Amino acid sequence: MLQPWLQAFIAVIIVSLISLVGIAAISVDAKRLRKALIFLVSFSAGAFFGDVFLHLLPEAVEHAGGFTLALSLSVLAGIVLFFAIEKLVRWQHCHHAPDVDHPHPFAWMNLIGDGVHNLIDGILIGASFLADPVLGVATTIAVILHEIPQEIGDFAVLVHGGFSRGKALALNFGSALLAVAGVAIAIWIGSAAESFAALLVPFAAGGFLYIAGSDLIPELHHHESVKKSILQLITFLAGIGVMWAMLLLE
Repeated sequence: MLQPWLQAFIAVIIVSLISLVGIAAISVDAKRLRKALIFLVSFSAGAFFGDVFLHLLPEAVEHAGGFTLALSLSVLAGIVLFFAIEKLVRWQHCHHAPDVDHPHPFAWMNLIGDGVHNLIDGILIGASFLADPVLGVATTIAVILHEIPQEIGDFAVLVHGGFSRGKALALNFGSALLAVAGVAIAIWIGSAAESFAALLVPFAAGGFLYIAGSDLIPELHHHESVKKSILQLITFLAGIGVMWAMLLLE
């Protein structure tokens, strides 16, 4: 029988491999992929909002015993920090040589937000395996079901933001590997791991609200035809719907 800590590391590696779902897009015709990307971005925006309001905030409220001032401040801290990070990213973006192609800042913001989320997932998986391997398996399955739609949207945002498909795939996988660091943190701090992860949840919710509201939604407004707008609304609702469906599977 493998040690719980080793089971946790194996579990997060399996979860991280889900980020390679973008491989399916590698062989897709470039023109067809470009047409689909904006709808995948709207799906991602819906998934972000769905994740915040259906998963992260309810979890944070349950842990805090109510919607406390501290929880509100944590959400605001996430929004403020991601605002500051984007300011820094945009400043660096503007000071590059004009003839060099650089991905849009919203792609980098999505990558950072996803990395924070993956770190939290890793801490939760690690804490679950340390408490009970059966609970660890159940947590891993829940994270996998949650990650599949999220990773599809994340890959689309990176490609739409200017990364090549290969680089988007590599960066998405690198971000997913932060879950491994999360397990290492859980092992290091032991029984306090779950509480520590719970403290990060409202912070991540604030970051996701910022990314979806200030970066992804405005990007969708660049495409104003009636047909595209309707399809964007449908895929946006689909993103929320998938996150709702995850509740039924947990």
